Amino acid sequence: MISFDISQWRAWAPGLQTPDQWQRWAVGETVSADADAAPDVSFLPALQRRRLSHLARMAFAVGWPLAEGLQALPLVFVSRHGETPRTFSILCELAEGQPLSPTQFSLSVHNAVIGLWSIMRGETSEMTALAAAGDGFEQGLLEAAGLLHDGAAAVLLIVAEEQPPEAYRPRIDDVPFAYALGLLITPGEQWQLRPSAAPANVVAGQATPHALSWLRASLTHQATLTHTWKQRTWTWQRQP
Repeated sequence: MISFDISQWRAWAPGLQTPDQWQRWAVGETVSADADAAPDVSFLPALQRRRLSHLARMAFAVGWPLAEGLQALPLVFVSRHGETPRTFSILCELAEGQPLSPTQFSLSVHNAVIGLWSIMRGETSEMTALAAAGDGFEQGLLEAAGLLHDGAAAVLLIVAEEQPPEAYRPRIDDVPFAYALGLLITPGEQWQLRPSAAPANVVAGQATPHALSWLRASLTHQATLTHTWKQRTWTWQRQP
C-alpha cells in the first residue's frame, strides 16, 4: 500500500477546461465540446509551441501551471498510446516514398514529451515516461510514490491520451476523447492505493480510462474506488 496527498490537479479535454466544467461532467451533465479545440499553451514562446504535438500541448497545458514556482520537480509522464498520430503520419510518408523528417521522427518517440519539458523548463530532475497498458495511471502513481520515498518534496504526474488515427480506431477503444490529467503528488495520508491480485470472477478492464474514472470519483467525493486491469486490482481509499 502507498499513501500520498494530491495537492492540486488540472485536466483538459475538448470542452472541459475549467474545474466547473469538469464538475458538471462528473455528475453526468452534457458539456458541449469543440472537436477542434486546442489546449492553451500561450505561456510558451511561439517557436517552442510549434514543436509541440497535440498530445504534448495537452500535457503542457495541465502540467505547466502545477509546476509554477516549484524547483527540482520530478515528472512522471504516462501515455498508453503516445504519439500515435505523429508516428502514423511518418509511416504513411514512408509508404509513399516521401523523405522523412528527422525532427518529426525525434519527436515521435515515447519520451519526447518529457524531453521537451526538460528543455523548455530547464528542469534536470528525474523524469520517467511510462506506457503501461490500461492501468498506466496507477503504475505512474507507484513511480511517483517511489520518488517521494527517495526524498522528493513533490512529484508531477501527467496522464495524456489523444484519439488515434481512423485506421487504428477498431483496435483502440480506451480513448473516448482526447484528455490530459495532471496531479501534483506530495507526501501525506490523504489517499491510499493498494494493489492486489484480481479476483477470478472479476472482468478485467473497463470502458472509462482509469485516470478519468478517478477524477469523476474524486469530484463526486467517493471514499473508495476499485480499478481492475488483467490480473491486477487497484483499490483507492480517500481518508476522511
